[in-house]
Amino acid sequence: MKEKHNYTKLDAFYGMDVIWLLNQWVEKQPDKTFIIWAPFEEEEQKWSYVELANYSKKFAAGLHARGVKAGDFVLIHSDNSPYFLTAWFGCAYVGAVPVTINTRSVADNVRYFSEEMKPSYIITQPGYAKMVREACGDEIKMIITGEQTSNDLVKDLDFEPFKNIFSDEPFEALPPDPKKNFAVQFTSGTTSRPKPTVWTNANALWGGKSMAINLRLRRDDITLIYMPLFHANAQITLLSALWSGGTVVVHPKFSASRFWDTCAKYGVTWVSMIPFAFKALKGRPVPEHKVRVLMGLERLPEAEKEFGVQTMALWGMTETVSSCIVTDADQPGPAGSIGRPSPFYDVEVRKRDGSLAGVGEEGLLFIRGERGVSLFKEYYKHPEDTKNAFDDSGALDTGDVVRIDENGWMYFVNRDKDMLRVGGENVAALEIETVINKTGFTMECAVVAQKHYMLGDVPAAFVSLNDAGKSLSENEVVERIMTRCQEDLADFKVPRSIHIVEDFPRSTLDRIAKQKLRDRLPTIESD
Repeated sequence: MKEKHNYTKLDAFYGMDVIWLLNQWVEKQPDKTFIIWAPFEEEEQKWSYVELANYSKKFAAGLHARGVKAGDFVLIHSDNSPYFLTAWFGCAYVGAVPVTINTRSVADNVRYFSEEMKPSYIITQPGYAKMVREACGDEIKMIITGEQTSNDLVKDLDFEPFKNIFSDEPFEALPPDPKKNFAVQFTSGTTSRPKPTVWTNANALWGGKSMAINLRLRRDDITLIYMPLFHANAQITLLSALWSGGTVVVHPKFSASRFWDTCAKYGVTWVSMIPFAFKALKGRPVPEHKVRVLMGLERLPEAEKEFGVQTMALWGMTETVSSCIVTDADQPGPAGSIGRPSPFYDVEVRKRDGSLAGVGEEGLLFIRGERGVSLFKEYYKHPEDTKNAFDDSGALDTGDVVRIDENGWMYFVNRDKDMLRVGGENVAALEIETVINKTGFTMECAVVAQKHYMLGDVPAAFVSLNDAGKSLSENEVVERIMTRCQEDLADFKVPRSIHIVEDFPRSTLDRIAKQKLRDRLPTIESD
């Protein structure tokens, strides 16, 4: 008898990886434009599929000649740029794993990322170079992007210019392997430190394929990426375009004044959005355009009417790679909905007692999938955190609370794990609380989300003072706490306000009742 094979989702990508996919399009449509770099002040640059592949292979050859091998980590601390894309795909060609980090991170964050990953190289920009070098030490080799790498920003630093890395020396191409690691992003959790989330090549292909199917993308589709390329959202957008053989227009960052003109100029057909962007575009002139879909966190009929587009909603996270809950192009659902469970995942909504929530109820969101394919592989060298991310049945605990309406449509309610969503960035309250407590002035500290008209949430801190804090005036305490936060936290994590309290409202287990603190804060209607 023939041995039976239990096919898994991984088998769908047997013999494939990201470079295999890029090479397929190089063979089929080598001269088609893949990437358009559209900076605000300089001239645009375009790369066809074959051009980007060749640039990336030459960069990979340079890394290989410098001893970078398959499985090595390469830290990329860079804003959106052609250099980022060349390095990202170049790492894939040589088998190295790019670790893309938030460029708003302060030195302490970068030091932690470096210590966690022990990269063989760091790639960064002149403006970040001194901070990154000081944070990571002198032992790690550094590559600095840009044409001008002889200015005062990089004076006295030991580095190689990005342009010097390219090489024509041949190196042996790696066989396609969907199981090998592809990329790492640090995601905020409920602990005070972000965790290194590992995607395999199968994860990357899954993300690209499933999103392309959800959006019904084709080769003639064009997307605009304005979100930072170090972020999972932008990377999945890029991979979705790659899967479907489309074109990607990249902006340095979001610009409300340039958004529609860019869409009109390049024939953009779909864009992944954040709530901030929708709000910033409201009331602006909308030229004739070809945008078919704006993807967001909920369906927005008012935006559809104003912008002349369809809005589709999705729910996902770095750990789920793709969207687990999504609306449909033909069955979009009611306003505010995040959609229904994607057929690519098993979704459970559980009440506090563990039973399944039904229509008209809300509960905790759990996701089932296959590790290393539809769910992330692991938190690198954090086995306990990886284990704790899943319950005993193997379902991923997302930490989100959702509601199911009487017709089965789902709505996001809030974070169960004490997270804030600041302008599209996940922020752990505990990370901010840890920094504040290090000042030595607090007895207790609680950071909560304050609603903001543009950013969704912003952090607000409540503190009770110890004797050291009480020896100072309230203004002095607030000033010193704020200074410490500005030194140790990325700017979007710095509290907008600090409130000194005598005591905190408590829950039944003597825990601080953060909801009651949130209720004290008015919505910030303007800056």
